[in-house]
Amino acid sequence: MKNHITSPLAVAIAFALLPSANAQAQATATDEGASADERITVTGSRLQRVEAESAAPVQVFTAEDIEVSGVTSVELILQKMSASAGFAGNQSNAYWTGNGYGTAQVNLRGLGINRTLVLLNGRRIVNGGTGANSSVDLNMIPVEVIQRIEVLKDGASAIYGADAVAGVVNIITKKGYEGFSIEGRVGATDEGDGQDRNVNMIIGASSDKGQVMATLGYRSSDEINMADQAGCALGELTPGQLDCFGSSSTIGGRATILTGPNAGERINFNQDPNGDGDFYEPYSSAAHNFAFFPYLNAVNPITNWNFSTFANYQLSADTTVFTEVLYNNRKSEQLATPGTLRGIEFAADHPTNPVGEAVRLDGRRLLEGGPRIFFQDVNTFRTVVGLNGYLDNGWQWDVAYNYGRNTAIDGMTNIVNMERLAQGLDAENCGSNGAPCIDLLGYGGLDQEALDHIMFRTTDNGGNEQRSLSANLSGDLFDLPAGWVPFAFGVEHRKEKGWRHPDSSIAAGIMNTNQADPIEGSYTVNEVYVETAVPLLRDQAFAQDLSVELAYRYSDYDSFGSDGNYKVGLQWRINDAFKVRATQSTAFRIPNIPELFGGVAEGNLTTTDPCDGWDQAGADPTVAANCQADGLPAGYEQFGATVLTTVGGNPNLKPEDADTFTAGFVWDVQFVENLQITLDYYNIEIEDAIQTIPGSTKLSACYNSDNLSHPFCSPEHFTRDSLTGDINFLSAQPTNAATEKVSGLDLAMFYKTNVAGWESDFSWNMSYLDEYTFTPFAGAPAIEYAGYITGGRGSYTHLRSNATATFVKDAWRFHYGVQYIGGADDINASPGDIGDHAPSVFYHNAQGTYFFNEKLSVTAGANNLFDKQPPYIQSWTDANTDTMTYDLLGRQLYLKVRYSF
Repeated sequence: MKNHITSPLAVAIAFALLPSANAQAQATATDEGASADERITVTGSRLQRVEAESAAPVQVFTAEDIEVSGVTSVELILQKMSASAGFAGNQSNAYWTGNGYGTAQVNLRGLGINRTLVLLNGRRIVNGGTGANSSVDLNMIPVEVIQRIEVLKDGASAIYGADAVAGVVNIITKKGYEGFSIEGRVGATDEGDGQDRNVNMIIGASSDKGQVMATLGYRSSDEINMADQAGCALGELTPGQLDCFGSSSTIGGRATILTGPNAGERINFNQDPNGDGDFYEPYSSAAHNFAFFPYLNAVNPITNWNFSTFANYQLSADTTVFTEVLYNNRKSEQLATPGTLRGIEFAADHPTNPVGEAVRLDGRRLLEGGPRIFFQDVNTFRTVVGLNGYLDNGWQWDVAYNYGRNTAIDGMTNIVNMERLAQGLDAENCGSNGAPCIDLLGYGGLDQEALDHIMFRTTDNGGNEQRSLSANLSGDLFDLPAGWVPFAFGVEHRKEKGWRHPDSSIAAGIMNTNQADPIEGSYTVNEVYVETAVPLLRDQAFAQDLSVELAYRYSDYDSFGSDGNYKVGLQWRINDAFKVRATQSTAFRIPNIPELFGGVAEGNLTTTDPCDGWDQAGADPTVAANCQADGLPAGYEQFGATVLTTVGGNPNLKPEDADTFTAGFVWDVQFVENLQITLDYYNIEIEDAIQTIPGSTKLSACYNSDNLSHPFCSPEHFTRDSLTGDINFLSAQPTNAATEKVSGLDLAMFYKTNVAGWESDFSWNMSYLDEYTFTPFAGAPAIEYAGYITGGRGSYTHLRSNATATFVKDAWRFHYGVQYIGGADDINASPGDIGDHAPSVFYHNAQGTYFFNEKLSVTAGANNLFDKQPPYIQSWTDANTDTMTYDLLGRQLYLKVRYSF
């Protein structure tokens, strides 16, 4: 890691003083009801300020913004931000979060969920999921306690430590509540599926000595089946048209003949439950493949119970004790296709083998046993206890202990015990060794006795734990001609721990599922930071206020040594209407516990083989030549959408470092009252970036290189079966890439006015992603993500935006919002293919509220008002689209009633 010293500060100041016409969207963060001289803290700084502004861009979502949005969870608010990109877990893409089925995260700039730091009231939150996880599960934050969410779109390791590479999400809770309120909400799609139910209660009381507030919440939402949403899996099997296709893991069993004159021929066994058990025929994907969409969910069910309490009590005139308690239970499920058996060889004389030659079973779908269910039961607990107060000189201090623990039980149903299966396939001993004789070659050969013998339920357990002790001190150092010099100082001791213990049968490798090793690891860090802001000019021509912000944080890890990070910021208020701001900072991230300690595991991941149909008319000539040179026969086709892929941890990883530069302006337009425009430019460069490269991307880079020259073509990345050409090994383990770069613009406009007697509030946030390049190793050609859908990492469309309008008059409030996702190309598709480009998409949301009185209100709304269907993506993740980007629910209607007293 880099050890930053004071010399880069001068360089950063020089950069910050450069004029720039580019910028990044911000809504100024202010506490509601704060007086002009009240000192508050804005996310991205520990300094107490009269003005809640910083040199870094901050976007704010108030409690009202969340309420009128019509969403029921924190992640949906954050994932719809224009600054979000890539993928983050939610109900429609829970399959794509390592050790975190059912979890939900935020991904700023598309840099990854690991690089966005999530705080609650300025303090860290324990990671969520099913053990040894790498990010906070946003499901655990009850919406009803939120006062506002501040999103700092800038690197902030100098203020908050590791992980704040892309930015910081600080969820700020209400300070207190008087009375009792209960709220109920029901919603469903047009078809009546995907139903959700919410009940939230909040109660609070206060005195001249203290406040206490408690909440209790319940949320439950149902599944939407994949076949109901998307019909069938689609692919361009015939040039120029989309056709349904299925998995090459068939219910009768697809096999390869290994000996004799027909060696290498693919066959398929009987698929009729009432047919001839000895029947087999040449394999045909059209005739035999398995329609798997009915055995998957487009949206997965989830249930949350949560409880929270926040209290403070004044011990003396200058000292207050406070506490925060948060508990959440999440139960979630994911439907999965019936399991597949593969790689089992049958001798020519095996009594169940009708071929007369040795065969290898390449894909036998166990439909007789029914679909698998992945389930999770996750408990997360967090408590903070601390003291804060003021010294005689007006300085503020606080000391706090933060403890969080997450524990989970998860597992799968209908998993085959391979040892027991081997007993049943042992022709000489089955029937006498306690195992029934099993006939796998042909559908219907597994009777109930055989299923009872081999099918099992697995149970894993895991968790995460976080302990930290922090102390902060802030106040004014001295007075300069241009103003007071604020100062903040703090220390923190933190220990992070994660563990995951798979079912003993899975760890032993005897179950027909992805083998996984136990994970257990921890690290401890001690940190100290300082921060100040130096006023340079005030009330001068062209400089109503000019100041420079400086921050430095030193971190010492027991596993990686020490590291220092700095931040330099510039605030230049030219006049009442115009302000220029800029920051230059460094950030870092150490490998998290699953990246570092996670054992090697395997997973069936959606993968596009570029050699599929390489000999067809219109195929890319470079790809065709490489596929032919790799020995693939004419007519080769990829038999399934997934490939068994090696994933897991890498103990040789080292920390990554980032340099971030932002610059922009805030313009309060004087000739249009209450109109504010902000524009910001950002540029982030990460060295030694910890990355997992999707298998589709590796294969595409290999076969699009001249003469298979790309390093991804080496056997350490993938291999093919010598008989069939199918990919039989593919690696996607994390590694330290050379560099990762991202840059772009954020624009925002905020306008308040009165329209025909209605108080009207308009906002528009837009993000333009100009560059996102990833260089996997030194000297390698860069991979460009900007403008592409990646088929495994989500969408990096150039343009995203959100526009909202809220109107209030008398007892009525109306809200309308439009989310825009720009068009993007499929990074793995050939130009001209169906699904090689996703068009731009608009989602419209509408809501209306009637306030009967101060106690009772009724709200009705519609999300995805015009029932916009997701576009077809050739290298789709699920449901023929990119589930990490587009809405799978369709139009959803909801009704909410709130009563307070």
